[in-house]
Amino acid sequence: MIVDCAVYRDGRRTDGPADLSDALAAARAAGGFVWVGLHEPTEEEFALVTEEFSLHPLAVEDALNAHQRPKLEVYEDSLFAVLKPVVYEPESDVVSSGELMIFLGDGFVVVVRHGVGSPLRAVRQRLEREPHLLGKGPTAVLYAIADATVDHYLAVASELHNDLEELEAEVFSPDGGGSRTTASRIYTFKRQVLEFRRSTGPLAPPLARLAGTGAFGSGVPFVNDRARPFFRDVNDHLTRVNESVEALDRLVSDILSAHLAQMSVRQNDDMRKISAWAAMAAVPTMIAGIYGMNFEHMPELRWVGAYPAVILVMAGLEVLLYRLFKGRGWL
Repeated sequence: MIVDCAVYRDGRRTDGPADLSDALAAARAAGGFVWVGLHEPTEEEFALVTEEFSLHPLAVEDALNAHQRPKLEVYEDSLFAVLKPVVYEPESDVVSSGELMIFLGDGFVVVVRHGVGSPLRAVRQRLEREPHLLGKGPTAVLYAIADATVDHYLAVASELHNDLEELEAEVFSPDGGGSRTTASRIYTFKRQVLEFRRSTGPLAPPLARLAGTGAFGSGVPFVNDRARPFFRDVNDHLTRVNESVEALDRLVSDILSAHLAQMSVRQNDDMRKISAWAAMAAVPTMIAGIYGMNFEHMPELRWVGAYPAVILVMAGLEVLLYRLFKGRGWL
């Protein structure tokens, strides 16, 4: 379904024709552009947009099916970009990602949204308050969407770092993170970091191409070359995000290793304690077993003080073993 459709001239929203083809013609004639926003359109709903703006069928297929990696593709009549905005829910510690498919062409921008985490409404409102920026044309829309998406990455990364500190404090608490759910929480957190990484990592080459950095020195069609410094700024922010994600991934792996090592040490301590108590129980059992054999020629059986002597020997050995194991830290 079409969420919003507007014609912009000189950076200001105007009332244009209701028909998309007429709106596009009017915008081009006035040196403006058309901005169309759609939310999870069906194939039938998107057919009119495809026809009017001459969108490439491969890009249309990606936009309808979603589940794409962040990318940037150039076709004959348009530029196709995919971004994955993310949302972090602190209550459930879940990272959810949506998708934004952006078609950029001569005099038009078509944005298709799937899932959650879309910054489109805030971006449109921000640009309409800044006509000098919106007057730069469709390139300004692409920049503003990319900038809002990456800036929100930074906020999500900060939230994840805060949760990681709480998890770290739990693991290295005096009880050593002894809760049975600690390992599960660490693994769940690692999965959220991986989901976040799937959104941020693949976006680096497309932004580098838009910024014209590294091997991507040439310009990108339908994108104003004067916008390169702005895209370089977004790319710098994305680099910070990816470095933060790498640090999160390494730290959570180290925390998981530390937790497993603590669990192993705790199990070894438990085994030592069990072995010590078993050794203490074995001594009186052995002595009692000897006297339970009922041989006829056993000198101790004829002694009047044999019974209390054996009890004292057992008690003395138990005290000796207890002090020995206690001194070695086994009990």
